[in-house]
Amino acid sequence: MDKARKQEIIAKFKTSENDTGSAQVQIALLTERINHLNEQHLNSNPKDKHSRRGLLQMVGKRKGFLLYLKERDIEAYRAIIKELGIRDTVK
Repeated sequence: MDKARKQEIIAKFKTSENDTGSAQVQIALLTERINHLNEQHLNSNPKDKHSRRGLLQMVGKRKGFLLYLKERDIEAYRAIIKELGIRDTVK
């Protein structure tokens, strides 16, 4: 992900003017990295087990952020999963 794409995602999901680390921003950035790794890298390199492990770690981290957001602000949670097109986490 290049710098311009990262700034675009931050601008779209930030909650305040100087926000770069809220749960919504981190979920969106992780989703972008997960989609890139899954769609491009792992399709062309199916035997790359190290990157697959990194992908699973990112998915786990995103799930943690989603659960945190679900407990704190259910409306923001529903909005972000709808916007990013990801499934509802179970808990």
